[in-house]
Amino acid sequence: MDLFQTKTIDDAANRPLAERMRPAALEQILGQDHILGPEGTLTRALAEKRLPSSIFWGAPGTGKTTCARLLADQLEVSLVTLSAVTSGVKDLKQILKSAEHHQKSGRQTLLFIDEIHRYNKAQQDALLHAVEDGTVIFIGATTENPSFEVVGPLLSRCLVVKFEPLDSVALNTIMETAMQQDSELRTLQPQLDKKARERLFAHSGGDARRLLNALDLAIHLVKPDNKGYRSISHDDIDKALEGRTFLYDKQGDAHYDTISAFIKSVRASDPDAAVYYLARMLEAGEDPLFIARRLVILASEDIGNAAPNGLVIATSAFQAVHQIGMPEARIILSQAATYLASCPKSNASYMAINEAMADLKKLGPQPVPLKLRNPVTSLMKDQKYGQGYEYSHDYDDGFSGMDCLPEKLQNRRYYKPKEIGFEKTIKERLEEWWPKRQKKT
Repeated sequence: MDLFQTKTIDDAANRPLAERMRPAALEQILGQDHILGPEGTLTRALAEKRLPSSIFWGAPGTGKTTCARLLADQLEVSLVTLSAVTSGVKDLKQILKSAEHHQKSGRQTLLFIDEIHRYNKAQQDALLHAVEDGTVIFIGATTENPSFEVVGPLLSRCLVVKFEPLDSVALNTIMETAMQQDSELRTLQPQLDKKARERLFAHSGGDARRLLNALDLAIHLVKPDNKGYRSISHDDIDKALEGRTFLYDKQGDAHYDTISAFIKSVRASDPDAAVYYLARMLEAGEDPLFIARRLVILASEDIGNAAPNGLVIATSAFQAVHQIGMPEARIILSQAATYLASCPKSNASYMAINEAMADLKKLGPQPVPLKLRNPVTSLMKDQKYGQGYEYSHDYDDGFSGMDCLPEKLQNRRYYKPKEIGFEKTIKERLEEWWPKRQKKT
């Protein structure tokens, strides 16, 4: 079975390779067996001839647009496509009015909106009635998590279909099929060694369109040998990809996923993983100050007093990154990230403030003990302000043992240091100073 539709030489002269090799049947879309395989979500829906309105969620080049087009063909319905980047409510209303007219004459309309996450709330709301009453079969494609980018009422009316990035097996099949079936590539006779293939797969990021377009460019950069073959090395792939950034939308999933992986790697004390995700962010053009700010937060939230110098390093790194800028700032960020990843970890300070704020919400602000209030006026002195205050420096060891919590919170324990790093020393000192309080959980 052919995996792709072969196009003519005339087509090849005017269209990118990825467009020339676009699948012509649903079974030709690779890497999405959970959707289009024998027991796939959409396969079952097609068997019942009832395709629900859906959100197609996944990375670029995984088949979302092609799938929508082929579904319309298979269901024999009218296909209308819109881009959320260039269309608005006026366009939607015209299409929905036309779809309603076609529905009355027995013709169903499949409305495909690419980059649905680009529509604002009002634009998305304009779809609700038509989706609800079945005026259109709606399919919205997005690279962003629909939980955050699609309004709740519309999302609740749609089936969410997740398209996965293509693995190396699928990518290799796509590449081989293109070289065998595309008339232009057959004429050019490209040859790729193992390293070139691996480099191409790695840089494609599971995106078939990116893979084919990079392959096409690399082939045309290489001169044929005396036998007419074009031998492509991994260096040729690098040249074809030179200056092209990795998939990383600063407002999208790639942004949040990568910064999440970075922070969690530092928290997990894995400096190697931390540096890898740091490199990915910097290579994609992430703001170095954004990364530095996250490290400052982490230094307190996840390290705290287990290694107090961590906050010093993080804030110094933030200031240095601000002053130096890229590309040298990458070195500063690497130093800070590897240091923090290598530090002992404690979230005791973070938990302490959370517990204190929880008590404040639950019990309200408790009166400040009179002994802690400054007796500024004679009236205040008469009210016993300041009475019973014990000045720590009057004691040889600098500790008076005066309980400063409000009466209702006496012996409440918020800060619970761990036996990790410097915090172990702090724990031992507090147990000596506050034996009653330390016994409480």
